[in-house]
Amino acid sequence: MTELPVLEQPPIQQTSTATSARRPEWLKVRAPGGEDYARVKTMMRSKALHTVCEEARCPNITECWNAGTATFMIHGDTCTRSCGFCAVKTGRPLPVDHDEPKRVADAVARMNLTHVVITSVDRDELKDGGSEIWAETIRQVRQAAPTTSIEVLIPDFKNNMANIHRVLAAKPDILSHNTETVPRLYKHVRPQGRYQWALSVLAESKKVGLRTKTGLMLGLGETPEEVEEVMRELATYKIDVLTLGQYLQPTKNHLPVDRYVHPDEFKHYKVLGEQLGFDHVESGPLVRSSYHAERHM
Repeated sequence: MTELPVLEQPPIQQTSTATSARRPEWLKVRAPGGEDYARVKTMMRSKALHTVCEEARCPNITECWNAGTATFMIHGDTCTRSCGFCAVKTGRPLPVDHDEPKRVADAVARMNLTHVVITSVDRDELKDGGSEIWAETIRQVRQAAPTTSIEVLIPDFKNNMANIHRVLAAKPDILSHNTETVPRLYKHVRPQGRYQWALSVLAESKKVGLRTKTGLMLGLGETPEEVEEVMRELATYKIDVLTLGQYLQPTKNHLPVDRYVHPDEFKHYKVLGEQLGFDHVESGPLVRSSYHAERHM
């Protein structure tokens, strides 16, 4: 890859959680509500489905649900991992629900979505890591809603290539797996994950020709230089879509916010990402991996 100039780093304005309990103005969002929000919530509950929008306490839930879009979360609401940033509960999951793929597909068809995002908890206790249900969900949605584009935000499956390729073979339109943070912080932020596993998932997705996407959270203790280093490494894998957003502490039991990243710094990363060759870069305080996902096609 051609060596690119390092962009001038904008002054970093930060608000430490150690000195202030208030979020800066640019992080304020309105409380959930609205007619379409209520409609989506009712549908999800009627089909016993979960959304990462709720489980991860996404700040964009009102905007997305009132637009009639949501990110489905399969394999239940209990994860086998205990990432320091994630609001999804940790514990022993319920048995595999083999009817879930059909219920997801029925909901997608009823909502008449043009683009759907599907994610899941980690199911490390299963031999297949949950990949068979993953593949079946993609197939069922494709059958029930053939004009709907499908984006999947998948686990790393502990770098088990058979399980990864089982999902890839179902041919989603976009394969997403979040890098989440910089290598130095992995043991602290994702104790049961590995930075190289994340890169491996992305590399395999590109090898089979899928449009590929990843995301980073900022404000966990990384430096701007580390963010740029990861961006440059991801660019060498020819990743198509990159998202960068502000980490927000979901509860007092989760990792604290190290700093609130100023919008100008996010703009800097967007410009750098475009220079590095990413097709699409979403970079801003409230950006999440599924934010404006329909635009990433």
